[in-house]
Amino acid sequence: MIPGTALLLIDTQVGLLSGAESVYEAERILERIAALAERARAHGAAVVYVQDNDVGEGVGSPGWQIHPAIAPAPGDLVLRKAWADSFYETELHAELSARGIKRLVIAGLKSDVCVLMTCMRAITLGYDVALAADAHSTTDNHIISAPQASAYMNELLDGFGFNDGFGSGRHTITVAPAAAIEL
Repeated sequence: MIPGTALLLIDTQVGLLSGAESVYEAERILERIAALAERARAHGAAVVYVQDNDVGEGVGSPGWQIHPAIAPAPGDLVLRKAWADSFYETELHAELSARGIKRLVIAGLKSDVCVLMTCMRAITLGYDVALAADAHSTTDNHIISAPQASAYMNELLDGFGFNDGFGSGRHTITVAPAAAIEL
């Protein structure tokens, strides 16, 4: 276990993981997120869920709920957000700081929106980030397919902050398969 690590699960909600509008390879994503959460809890790492208020028919609706295959366990933190950035106008940073969290393992939805925004914001706030390359996904957009978008996010974010001036080398994003990420 790496002390000060939390697993951050972004928008892992029914409305994005099942039905006609589900993300690419939703079942595979659920399996990998479930395995990450199990490992995190076994190592005593915090597990944090962030729910998007706009998923499904809105807060409280069936589609807004966290998918039951990866439901929070007692002691997990669950927060709501109204924006793509999981930190913006939420208590996420305060909650992580209060728990001594300095490193985030990130998985969830959607790769090219909320996952991207949260990863980038995290390093500006002083967190190191490990993005689970095979535990985030999205839907097709008018420019590229979902698999292309997720792959592009992995390429774009891997090493971000190290030597590009953005993070001044103090905090970085690494990208690795979920099973290879140390918790």
